[in-house]
Amino acid sequence: MKTHRTDRESFVKSCCAALYEGKGAAMLLGESLHPGGLALTERLGQLLNLGPRTCILDVASGNGASAVYLAKRFGCAVTAVDYSGKNVTLGTNKAAAAGLRGQACFVLADGEQLPVQDSSFDAVICECAYCTFPDKAAAVAEFARVLRPGGYLGVTDVTTSGRPLPDTLEALLAWIACLAGAQRVEEYERQFTEGGFQMSAMEDHSDSLKALVRELRTKLLGLDLLAKLGNVAGLAEALAESKQLGKYAADAVESGLLGYHLFIGEKPLGRS
Repeated sequence: MKTHRTDRESFVKSCCAALYEGKGAAMLLGESLHPGGLALTERLGQLLNLGPRTCILDVASGNGASAVYLAKRFGCAVTAVDYSGKNVTLGTNKAAAAGLRGQACFVLADGEQLPVQDSSFDAVICECAYCTFPDKAAAVAEFARVLRPGGYLGVTDVTTSGRPLPDTLEALLAWIACLAGAQRVEEYERQFTEGGFQMSAMEDHSDSLKALVRELRTKLLGLDLLAKLGNVAGLAEALAESKQLGKYAADAVESGLLGYHLFIGEKPLGRS
């Protein structure tokens, strides 16, 4: 298990957690904070064969929307981990409000250093967060470690065609927005395979990313207008930067430079 953490890695993780724990993220990205929303989470649950006897781990669970949904929809027991203490509290409160206290539990933890025992779960999911992990090999190793032999990994994430991203999308803001860490589909599959998984499914859900980016740009335009009408100091400038990033992202999505894919991998029965 990896224990060393560089200052940059900790900074990126802290920035990611701070961004997604805020109300603004839910307002702009939707309650589930990822392309496809809970409909894609439902698809993930179906492919993972979740059910009342299934124990799953949701890594980088955000505000808990997916964890609570899966627990309620499939009857499975969910342990959700996130780098943000505020997100852990939000998720815990969501579970309690849904009558799922004890069935959906939230823990403050690093996805690259999971505080759970080996072979503890039937499935591990990670939605729109894997590409933000600085050490992806460590994350995959942890996914494999905590899964029981025969267990499944389900990941949804932003992907790239392999052409270089514009410098603007390589900035830290873009990294936090799940863009700059995007990789080619083949690179995801290589990392999961080298981490010990047998890949069993891959689906293209790029239309979900296109829809999210279009909706995001529409919301940013509305917020920009409100900021200008209200003459809010600094807000209009910040929104202008976000709108520009949104334009670059939209162009990248529409041109096929960026996409969104779902991956399913299985931990072989013979692997401890």
